Amino acid sequence: MPLILPDAEATARLAALLAPRARAGDAILLEGPLGAGKSAFARAFLRALTGDPGLEVPSPSFTLVQSYDLPGGIEAHHFDLYRLDGPGDLRELGWEEARRGLVLVEWPDRLGPLAPPEALRIRLAQGEMENSRIATLDGWPGRLHGLPG
Repeated sequence: MPLILPDAEATARLAALLAPRARAGDAILLEGPLGAGKSAFARAFLRALTGDPGLEVPSPSFTLVQSYDLPGGIEAHHFDLYRLDGPGDLRELGWEEARRGLVLVEWPDRLGPLAPPEALRIRLAQGEMENSRIATLDGWPGRLHGLPG
C-alpha cells in the first residue's frame, strides 16, 4: 500500500493514524535510506502513543535503544540498528524482553532471522518533491483499513 506523504506533517499524521492500531507484542520495521524519515516517523508515532505531543524522543543512533512507558503498562522500545553488524548483538540490547511490548526498529535488515514475520513493514523513500516521501506499508492484515491512499 504506497502512500504519498507531501511533507513532514503528513508523515506525522500517518504515524498518528497507525499508533492506535498498535498492540503489545507488535513490531514496526522502518526501512529506507539515511534521511528517509525513519526517526521522524518513530518520534511522531511515540508521541501519538503516549498522548504527549511534546514528548522528547531522541534518536537512538548512539544508545541503540530508547524505551518509553505507554498507557496501560506497556513499554515501547525504539531500536536503531544501523551500527550493528547483525542479530548477534541484540541479546545485549534486551531484544527478547522488548518483544513483550511494542518495538519500532530502524535498519531492520540487521535483525536477520529475528525479524518478526508478523511485523508491519514501512518502507520510506524520497518523493518527487524535496520534502515529500513515499511510504509503502506491508503487514498487519485487517488493521490498515481506513488509511488515506
